[in-house]
Amino acid sequence: MDVPTDRRYSETHEWHMLDGDVLTLGLTQFAVDQLTDITFVEMKEVGTTFEAGDAVGEVESVKTTSDVYCAASGAVVEVNAALDADPSLLNSDPFGQGWLVRIKVSDVSPLDALMDAAAYIEANPE
Repeated sequence: MDVPTDRRYSETHEWHMLDGDVLTLGLTQFAVDQLTDITFVEMKEVGTTFEAGDAVGEVESVKTTSDVYCAASGAVVEVNAALDADPSLLNSDPFGQGWLVRIKVSDVSPLDALMDAAAYIEANPE
């Protein structure tokens, strides 16, 4: 499994990449593979605030609907509009063009509890 080392990973298969106080959130390849063909993505609107562990949106596939969770508290500052037109970007490039949402975090410390790439791979053997 190809897992980038520049971000942290949750047990619910979201990746979190911090740049200053802005966190980019997405789904891992493992999650995308489990969901199969993604048909719809809906994230909270820009300006929405939430607490660590809250759902910030949902992803629908031909199999199921799955909530997307963020490990840190904050406010949505950007939603990936490209996914509105082409949700399959999440299938084809989950660690790049398929990012979901950007969040201005109020406290980054919860991210320390997330897994690094090696721990995520160990926890999710193929």
